[in-house]
Parts: sequence; structure tokens; C-alpha cells
Amino acid sequence: MEKQLFKQEIGQKAKNMEITLDENQINKFYKYMELLLEWNEKMNLTAITEPNEIILKHFIDSITISSYINSEDKVLDIGTGAGFPGIPLKILNKENEFTVLDSLNKRINFLNEVIQKLKLEKIRAVHSRAEEFIKIAGERESYDIITSRAVAKLNVLLEYMLPFTKLGGKCICMKSFEIDEEIEEAKKAIEILGGKIEKIDIITLPESDIKRKIVVIKKIKNTLEKYPRKAGTPEKEPII
Repeated sequence: MEKQLFKQEIGQKAKNMEITLDENQINKFYKYMELLLEWNEKMNLTAITEPNEIILKHFIDSITISSYINSEDKVLDIGTGAGFPGIPLKILNKENEFTVLDSLNKRINFLNEVIQKLKLEKIRAVHSRAEEFIKIAGERESYDIITSRAVAKLNVLLEYMLPFTKLGGKCICMKSFEIDEEIEEAKKAIEILGGKIEKIDIITLPESDIKRKIVVIKKIKNTLEKYPRKAGTPEKEPII
């Protein structure tokens, strides 16, 4: 896609979400798209390869939660994959500290190139599983905002997210629209892990009929040290 057309498309869609992108941010998004498509020829980063779809389903979708992030918040994106929503959110939030976490080293290599080529600061890409990363000194209950986009069912996902969340901090879970049963199933896990559902927002991506729910979980008490359990256990034996 020619850069001017890209600028118009992403600019208008962001504006529809009441987000204004400056020239520098748009240039970073364009370079990000180029790198994503280039690397995707060598490894499987995304099934979405059409530029308009990348704009809507990766970039715009990611920044729909930018309003949940305050200027001083320290942010962790768990299971970031090709960098979503972490990298788009970082482009918008220059001053915030970001960590993007993924268990596949090839994806971390890609993300490190994105960080370098986009000249992003105050961000690190970490190759680790959440169950291992939590053991590193200073990581447990040290983040204001934890994000994750469609990584696992909510009761599984929150076992990874809430142990990293500060008291008073929030988990911003980006989920599909039809998740009422999943939310119901997660209520016990939310309570055990020290969280409370603050709100559930419904968003529609601009110029589309794609709806999703944003589940906001506030951390109201410390998570027991035994969580998250060892690798594989949360998926095999979810808290229900």
C-alpha cells in the first residue's frame, strides 16, 4: 500500500475512535507493517496480510484500549505474538514503560528489530513464559496495566496476568464479543487470584461490524505466591 493511502486509512479509522495520530506515529505504523509483511514471508507471524486488514484488525484493534493507560503506567503485554497490542500502544504512549512477553524466540527477534527500526524507547521484548518470568526478582505485582489479546480463556489468562498486577492495577483483557459464559466461568478464578471485574466495555471497530468486549479486572488483593502454577497446569486444570 502506498504511504499516502495508508496515512489516510489509518488516520481516519483512528479519528473514528477519537484518537489523533501525528505524522511520526503514522510513519512508525507504516514501517511496522512493512516489517511485519517482510518477516511473515520467513515465519508465521500473522494470517492477516492485506494492508487494510492489518490497519483495522491489528493496529486499530490494538489501540482501542489506549484510553485505559495513564501517563505514568508501567505496562506488560502477555503473549504478544507479533506485538499486539503492545507495540501499537507503545507507538501512542511514548513515555510509558512497556514490556512485551512471548514464549517463542523467533517472535522476540522480530520484535527487537521492530523496536530498533521504529526507534522505540522504554520498551523491552522478553523471551519467556509467564510462569518463568514471574520468578524474576521485581516482576511480581510490579505492573500497573497488564494487557493480552485473545491468548486463552479468561480463567486461564488471568492466572498469568493477575500475579504481575500491582494492587490497584488493572488487567485489560481483549476478548471476542460472545464471551458471557467465559466470564461466568472465570468468576471464581478472579476472586481467588485477587481481582474484581471493574467493567466490561463493548467496542465496534470503525467502518466494520467487528465487535469485541474489553474486560477490565482490578487488582484488589495480593495474589497467592503459588500462582501462576507450573507450565501447562492452568490450561489443563483451570480454576473453576
